[in-house]
Amino acid sequence: MNYGIVVKILGSILIIDSFFLVPPLLIALIQNERSTTAFAVTLAVTLIAGFLMSRIRIKNKEIKAKEGLAIVTFGWLAISISGAFPFYLGGSVPTYIDALFETISGFTTTGASIISNVEVLDKSIQFWRSFTHWIGGMGILVFTIALLPAIGMGSFHLFKAESPGPMAGKIAPRIKDTARFLYISYISLTLLEIIFLRLGGLSFFDSAVYTFGTVGTGGFGVYNDSVAGFSSYIHFVIGIFMVLSGINFSLHFYLYTRRFKEIVEDTELRNYLRFILFSTVLIMLNLFFTKYGNLFVSFRDSFFQVSSIMTTTGYSTADFDLWPTFSKLILFVLMFVGGSAGSTGGGIKVIRIVVLMKLIKREVSKIFHPRAYAPVKLGRKAISNDIVARVNSFVALHVIVFILGSLLISLEGVDFLTAISSVAATLNNIGPGFEMVGPTTNFAFFSGPSKLLLSFLMLLGRLELFTVLALLVPGSWTKES
Repeated sequence: MNYGIVVKILGSILIIDSFFLVPPLLIALIQNERSTTAFAVTLAVTLIAGFLMSRIRIKNKEIKAKEGLAIVTFGWLAISISGAFPFYLGGSVPTYIDALFETISGFTTTGASIISNVEVLDKSIQFWRSFTHWIGGMGILVFTIALLPAIGMGSFHLFKAESPGPMAGKIAPRIKDTARFLYISYISLTLLEIIFLRLGGLSFFDSAVYTFGTVGTGGFGVYNDSVAGFSSYIHFVIGIFMVLSGINFSLHFYLYTRRFKEIVEDTELRNYLRFILFSTVLIMLNLFFTKYGNLFVSFRDSFFQVSSIMTTTGYSTADFDLWPTFSKLILFVLMFVGGSAGSTGGGIKVIRIVVLMKLIKREVSKIFHPRAYAPVKLGRKAISNDIVARVNSFVALHVIVFILGSLLISLEGVDFLTAISSVAATLNNIGPGFEMVGPTTNFAFFSGPSKLLLSFLMLLGRLELFTVLALLVPGSWTKES
């Protein structure tokens, strides 16, 4: 393990993180809020620590797989530990564990909260809370790669460990250019949604924070009823942008460069849209015949909630915990499906579900034709056995972590649905679950150890399990390559 390069780049990450603290600090100064000191102290400490760490002298600048995993994992921990101090020092939460839970939930774009009344928070805290979604959505490591060409050789290991999905693809020959192109798409989508929300009558502040939560697929807002109090226009705008944010951002770049054929032929995109369409129709009909009796309202709420859960955003226009069991079960399944690889969404990812379905189909066909050569294909391209094995092992590990997490959370004495949905909501980076962690409640009642466990699950889900768990393997910290 090349500890020097790990510490040096972690220092660079902290420096970048300190600059992200400037906007909420300015808001606190303008509003003359009590959080001003909290943001100023956090910014100063983060900047100084980052500067000292980044000044370390190293001989070997190469980043191998081990260094990449360590930088990504500890980078997320570092910005979470630092980002929690404004919540704690500003008095928004009673304990630092609560502050850490809220911050990790923000940076991992989970949206699970322990704050019961967000409307009484300082404007600067409200902004920072949602801004963490936007920062964590594309990934601060991708931002680091884009702004620090001096990282040099081996930066693909950073990109690979940071990027969600079974395959980390490049859209440009150089990784730093790929990172920059992704951020161009990310920022463009952000500005576009702010404009549409402003046209719907929202203030610039509200438009910004709800855009951060939408494009980052996080779900934090500034009102206790999430987005239920907004107009149908706002619901549809947020719903559409949630769908767009759950699409692989490489496809956004293809749209910008007019590579329409690659978009149309993308297997994951087609299946992603099918999941949304079929789930919306099924829930709409279920709500129409059993609850609402109004087709428009049934469609609006079903489309919004399917988009929110499928993309792991977590916003809500209604208390879906009161919906019929059929609709709730569909939403529970969508919690695990998640968004597309290369998007800001969490979950298992659509591409892995597609590969699994094709693998099952192949195994069934081999019962009748055991000697037939039947490769698993995505579109016209066969995927390697290594990728198939990677998908299988990821899904298996995902299920194991979900079961173990549910068993541990059940020790709190909560009911069955609360236990499994709280783990599903954090591991898949969704936010709300059912029963005691439903859309009208929060995670505040959990004990400190359970909050730390759920925070760990959020990090595992955001970094796709293996990135974190690989560091726990014996020999990860030895100097051998």
